[in-house]
Amino acid sequence: MAPRNQLKDRYRRMLDNVADAAIKSRRQPEEIIPVAVTKYASPDQVRQLIELGHQDLGESRVQQFQQRVAMANEFIARHKILSGSRKAEPPDRIRWHMVGHVQRNKVKPLLPIVRLIHSVDSLRLTEELQAQAAKADLDVDFLLQVNVAGEKQKSGLSLPAVPHVAEQIQTMFNLRLRGLMMMAPQAEDPEECRPWFSRCAELFHEMRRDGHYGKDFNLLSMGMSNDYQVAIESGANMVRIGTALFGDADPPTINCNTRQQKVTR
Repeated sequence: MAPRNQLKDRYRRMLDNVADAAIKSRRQPEEIIPVAVTKYASPDQVRQLIELGHQDLGESRVQQFQQRVAMANEFIARHKILSGSRKAEPPDRIRWHMVGHVQRNKVKPLLPIVRLIHSVDSLRLTEELQAQAAKADLDVDFLLQVNVAGEKQKSGLSLPAVPHVAEQIQTMFNLRLRGLMMMAPQAEDPEECRPWFSRCAELFHEMRRDGHYGKDFNLLSMGMSNDYQVAIESGANMVRIGTALFGDADPPTINCNTRQQKVTR
Protein backbone atom coordinates (compact mmCIF):
# COMPACT_ATOMS: atom_id res chain seq x y z
CA MET A 1 0.00 0.00 0.00
CA ALA A 2 1.12 3.54 -0.64
CA PRO A 3 2.24 5.38 2.51
CA ARG A 4 0.14 8.39 3.43
CA ASN A 5 2.71 10.87 2.13
CA GLN A 6 2.65 9.20 -1.31
CA LEU A 7 -1.10 9.22 -1.88
CA LYS A 8 -1.42 12.95 -2.53
CA ASP A 9 1.29 12.82 -5.21
CA ARG A 10 -0.26 9.77 -6.83
CA TYR A 11 -3.67 11.41 -6.80
CA ARG A 12 -2.39 14.60 -8.43
CA ARG A 13 -0.48 12.56 -11.02
CA MET A 14 -3.63 10.60 -11.82
CA LEU A 15 -5.64 13.80 -12.31
CA ASP A 16 -2.92 15.16 -14.61
CA ASN A 17 -2.96 11.96 -16.66
CA VAL A 18 -6.75 12.07 -16.93
CA ALA A 19 -6.59 15.68 -18.09
CA ASP A 20 -3.92 14.92 -20.70
CA ALA A 21 -5.90 11.98 -22.09
CA ALA A 22 -9.11 14.03 -22.19
CA ILE A 23 -7.43 16.81 -24.13
CA LYS A 24 -5.98 14.24 -26.56
CA SER A 25 -9.51 13.04 -27.23
CA ARG A 26 -10.75 16.63 -27.68
CA ARG A 27 -12.72 16.76 -24.45
CA GLN A 28 -12.50 18.76 -21.27
CA PRO A 29 -10.93 17.08 -18.20
CA GLU A 30 -14.13 17.76 -16.22
CA GLU A 31 -15.99 15.41 -18.57
CA ILE A 32 -14.07 12.41 -17.17
CA ILE A 33 -15.08 10.82 -13.85
CA PRO A 34 -12.28 8.91 -12.09
CA VAL A 35 -13.64 6.35 -9.64
CA ALA A 36 -11.13 5.56 -6.90
CA VAL A 37 -11.44 1.82 -6.20
CA THR A 38 -10.66 1.32 -2.52
CA LYS A 39 -10.42 -2.48 -2.46
CA TYR A 40 -6.76 -2.44 -1.36
CA ALA A 41 -6.80 0.91 0.44
CA SER A 42 -6.39 1.31 4.18
CA PRO A 43 -9.06 3.25 6.08
CA ASP A 44 -6.56 6.10 6.54
CA GLN A 45 -5.96 6.28 2.79
CA VAL A 46 -9.70 6.43 2.13
CA ARG A 47 -10.06 9.26 4.63
CA GLN A 48 -7.12 11.11 3.08
CA LEU A 49 -8.62 10.82 -0.39
CA ILE A 50 -11.89 12.23 0.90
CA GLU A 51 -9.96 15.10 2.50
CA LEU A 52 -8.49 15.84 -0.91
CA GLY A 53 -12.05 16.38 -2.12
CA HIS A 54 -12.51 13.22 -4.16
CA GLN A 55 -16.17 12.30 -4.43
CA ASP A 56 -16.42 9.06 -6.46
CA LEU A 57 -15.34 5.91 -4.62
CA GLY A 58 -15.80 2.29 -5.68
CA GLU A 59 -15.81 -1.12 -4.03
CA SER A 60 -16.09 -4.66 -5.34
CA ARG A 61 -17.47 -6.65 -2.38
CA VAL A 62 -20.77 -5.87 -0.69
CA GLN A 63 -19.66 -6.47 2.92
CA GLN A 64 -16.60 -4.25 2.56
CA PHE A 65 -18.75 -1.76 0.63
CA GLN A 66 -21.05 -1.40 3.64
CA GLN A 67 -18.09 -0.91 5.99
CA ARG A 68 -16.51 1.73 3.74
CA VAL A 69 -19.76 3.68 3.44
CA ALA A 70 -20.29 3.73 7.21
CA MET A 71 -16.68 4.80 7.83
CA ALA A 72 -16.82 7.57 5.21
CA ASN A 73 -20.14 8.92 6.48
CA GLU A 74 -18.81 9.05 10.03
CA PHE A 75 -15.61 10.77 8.92
CA ILE A 76 -17.44 13.44 6.90
CA ALA A 77 -19.91 14.10 9.74
CA ARG A 78 -17.09 14.42 12.28
CA HIS A 79 -15.08 16.68 9.97
CA LYS A 80 -18.05 19.04 9.61
CA ILE A 81 -18.44 19.31 13.37
CA LEU A 82 -14.75 19.96 13.96
CA SER A 83 -14.49 22.48 11.13
CA GLY A 84 -17.30 24.60 12.61
CA SER A 85 -18.22 27.43 10.29
CA ARG A 86 -15.07 26.98 8.19
CA LYS A 87 -15.54 25.43 4.79
CA ALA A 88 -14.67 21.72 4.95
CA GLU A 89 -12.52 20.22 2.22
CA PRO A 90 -14.33 16.86 2.01
CA PRO A 91 -17.40 16.68 -0.23
CA ASP A 92 -20.76 16.72 1.52
CA ARG A 93 -21.57 13.32 0.11
CA ILE A 94 -19.68 10.48 -1.52
CA ARG A 95 -20.93 8.89 -4.73
CA TRP A 96 -20.43 5.16 -4.17
CA HIS A 97 -19.90 2.81 -7.11
CA MET A 98 -20.21 -0.98 -7.09
CA VAL A 99 -17.55 -2.18 -9.53
CA GLY A 100 -17.42 -5.90 -8.68
CA HIS A 101 -19.62 -8.86 -9.50
CA VAL A 102 -23.01 -8.65 -7.79
CA GLN A 103 -24.65 -11.82 -6.50
CA ARG A 104 -28.43 -11.76 -6.52
CA ASN A 105 -28.62 -12.50 -2.80
CA LYS A 106 -26.53 -9.37 -2.09
CA VAL A 107 -28.76 -6.95 -3.99
CA LYS A 108 -31.03 -5.98 -1.07
CA PRO A 109 -28.31 -4.59 1.26
CA LEU A 110 -26.51 -2.92 -1.64
CA LEU A 111 -29.30 -0.80 -3.09
CA PRO A 112 -29.75 1.77 -0.29
CA ILE A 113 -26.08 2.78 -0.34
CA VAL A 114 -24.95 2.57 -3.96
CA ARG A 115 -25.06 5.40 -6.49
CA LEU A 116 -24.09 3.43 -9.61
CA ILE A 117 -23.68 -0.30 -10.24
CA HIS A 118 -21.09 -0.89 -12.96
CA SER A 119 -21.30 -4.66 -13.24
CA VAL A 120 -24.79 -5.80 -14.25
CA ASP A 121 -24.04 -8.83 -16.39
CA SER A 122 -27.31 -10.75 -16.90
CA LEU A 123 -31.04 -10.35 -17.37
CA ARG A 124 -31.61 -12.41 -14.19
CA LEU A 125 -29.66 -9.86 -12.18
CA THR A 126 -31.69 -6.98 -13.60
CA GLU A 127 -34.87 -8.82 -12.61
CA GLU A 128 -33.63 -9.13 -9.03
CA LEU A 129 -32.57 -5.48 -9.01
CA GLN A 130 -36.03 -4.46 -10.19
CA ALA A 131 -37.79 -6.65 -7.61
CA GLN A 132 -35.77 -5.31 -4.68
CA ALA A 133 -35.83 -1.72 -5.94
CA ALA A 134 -39.62 -1.83 -6.27
CA LYS A 135 -39.99 -3.16 -2.71
CA ALA A 136 -37.76 -0.42 -1.34
CA ASP A 137 -39.23 2.28 -3.61
CA LEU A 138 -35.78 3.12 -4.98
CA ASP A 139 -34.50 4.06 -8.41
CA VAL A 140 -31.32 2.25 -9.43
CA ASP A 141 -28.71 3.56 -11.86
CA PHE A 142 -26.53 0.91 -13.47
CA LEU A 143 -24.27 -0.02 -16.37
CA LEU A 144 -24.35 -3.18 -18.43
CA GLN A 145 -21.05 -5.03 -18.29
CA VAL A 146 -19.77 -6.09 -21.70
CA ASN A 147 -17.30 -8.95 -22.16
CA VAL A 148 -15.90 -7.57 -25.39
CA ALA A 149 -13.02 -10.05 -25.67
CA GLY A 150 -15.16 -13.08 -24.79
CA GLU A 151 -12.91 -14.08 -21.90
CA LYS A 152 -14.24 -17.12 -20.05
CA GLN A 153 -12.81 -15.98 -16.71
CA LYS A 154 -14.70 -12.67 -16.82
CA SER A 155 -18.35 -11.84 -16.38
CA GLY A 156 -20.27 -9.76 -18.88
CA LEU A 157 -22.63 -9.86 -21.81
CA SER A 158 -21.46 -10.64 -25.30
CA LEU A 159 -21.57 -7.78 -27.76
CA PRO A 160 -24.64 -9.05 -29.66
CA ALA A 161 -26.54 -9.66 -26.41
CA VAL A 162 -26.23 -6.11 -25.07
CA PRO A 163 -28.97 -4.39 -27.16
CA HIS A 164 -31.34 -7.31 -26.54
CA VAL A 165 -30.92 -7.14 -22.76
CA ALA A 166 -31.14 -3.35 -22.84
CA GLU A 167 -34.52 -3.58 -24.59
CA GLN A 168 -35.85 -5.99 -21.94
CA ILE A 169 -34.80 -3.60 -19.18
CA GLN A 170 -36.96 -0.80 -20.55
CA THR A 171 -40.01 -2.41 -18.93
CA MET A 172 -38.36 -2.34 -15.48
CA PHE A 173 -39.50 1.01 -14.15
CA ASN A 174 -37.20 1.24 -11.11
CA LEU A 175 -34.06 0.70 -13.19
CA ARG A 176 -32.24 3.34 -15.20
CA LEU A 177 -29.66 2.16 -17.72
CA ARG A 178 -26.87 4.76 -17.73
CA GLY A 179 -24.42 3.14 -20.15
CA LEU A 180 -21.84 0.38 -20.55
CA MET A 181 -18.82 -0.95 -18.67
CA MET A 182 -15.99 -3.21 -19.79
CA MET A 183 -12.64 -4.59 -18.68
CA ALA A 184 -10.04 -5.17 -21.39
CA PRO A 185 -7.68 -8.14 -21.18
CA GLN A 186 -4.65 -7.13 -19.14
CA ALA A 187 -1.46 -6.44 -21.05
CA GLU A 188 2.01 -5.09 -20.39
CA ASP A 189 1.47 -2.46 -23.10
CA PRO A 190 -1.88 -0.63 -22.71
CA GLU A 191 -1.85 0.15 -26.43
CA GLU A 192 -2.56 -3.51 -27.11
CA CYS A 193 -5.99 -3.05 -25.54
CA ARG A 194 -7.03 -0.02 -27.60
CA PRO A 195 -9.02 -2.16 -30.10
CA TRP A 196 -11.17 -3.56 -27.28
CA PHE A 197 -11.92 -0.11 -25.91
CA SER A 198 -12.71 1.17 -29.40
CA ARG A 199 -15.14 -1.68 -30.05
CA CYS A 200 -17.05 -1.06 -26.83
CA ALA A 201 -17.11 2.67 -27.57
CA GLU A 202 -18.56 1.90 -31.01
CA LEU A 203 -21.38 -0.12 -29.44
CA PHE A 204 -22.02 2.61 -26.87
CA HIS A 205 -22.34 5.29 -29.57
CA GLU A 206 -24.51 3.03 -31.73
CA MET A 207 -26.92 2.61 -28.83
CA ARG A 208 -26.89 6.34 -28.11
CA ARG A 209 -27.69 7.12 -31.75
CA ASP A 210 -30.62 4.70 -31.65
CA GLY A 211 -32.21 6.99 -29.10
CA HIS A 212 -34.11 4.17 -27.36
CA TYR A 213 -32.39 4.58 -24.02
CA GLY A 214 -32.89 8.27 -23.35
CA LYS A 215 -30.58 11.16 -22.54
CA ASP A 216 -29.39 9.45 -19.35
CA PHE A 217 -27.62 6.76 -21.36
CA ASN A 218 -24.36 8.71 -21.25
CA LEU A 219 -21.72 6.79 -19.24
CA LEU A 220 -18.95 4.64 -20.67
CA SER A 221 -16.86 3.07 -17.92
CA MET A 222 -13.64 1.66 -19.39
CA GLY A 223 -10.07 1.49 -18.16
CA MET A 224 -8.30 0.72 -14.92
CA SER A 225 -4.95 1.61 -13.34
CA ASN A 226 -2.78 0.16 -16.09
CA ASP A 227 -4.73 1.38 -19.13
CA TYR A 228 -7.05 4.25 -18.15
CA GLN A 229 -5.32 6.83 -20.34
CA VAL A 230 -5.80 4.71 -23.47
CA ALA A 231 -9.39 4.06 -22.41
CA ILE A 232 -10.09 7.80 -22.15
CA GLU A 233 -8.47 8.42 -25.52
CA SER A 234 -10.77 5.69 -26.91
CA GLY A 235 -13.91 7.36 -25.57
CA ALA A 236 -14.34 6.46 -21.88
CA ASN A 237 -15.82 9.16 -19.67
CA MET A 238 -15.49 7.09 -16.49
CA VAL A 239 -12.40 5.14 -15.34
CA ARG A 240 -11.80 2.88 -12.33
CA ILE A 241 -8.45 3.43 -10.62
CA GLY A 242 -7.20 1.50 -7.61
CA THR A 243 -3.61 0.30 -7.62
CA ALA A 244 -2.30 3.46 -9.30
CA LEU A 245 -3.48 5.30 -6.19
CA PHE A 246 -3.12 2.80 -3.37
CA GLY A 247 -0.59 0.28 -4.67
CA ASP A 248 -0.73 -3.49 -5.04
CA ALA A 249 1.21 -6.36 -6.58
CA ASP A 250 1.22 -6.32 -10.38
CA PRO A 251 -1.45 -8.64 -11.84
CA PRO A 252 -0.57 -11.34 -14.37
CA THR A 253 -0.55 -10.13 -17.96
CA ILE A 254 -2.38 -11.40 -21.00
CA ASN A 255 -1.32 -10.37 -24.48
CA CYS A 256 -4.30 -8.69 -26.10
CA ASN A 257 -2.87 -9.33 -29.57
CA THR A 258 -3.65 -13.02 -29.25
CA ARG A 259 -7.37 -12.22 -29.04
CA GLN A 260 -7.90 -9.25 -31.36
CA GLN A 261 -9.24 -11.42 -34.14
CA LYS A 262 -12.32 -12.20 -32.03
CA VAL A 263 -13.64 -8.62 -32.15
CA THR A 264 -16.43 -8.98 -34.65
CA ARG A 265 -19.99 -7.83 -34.94
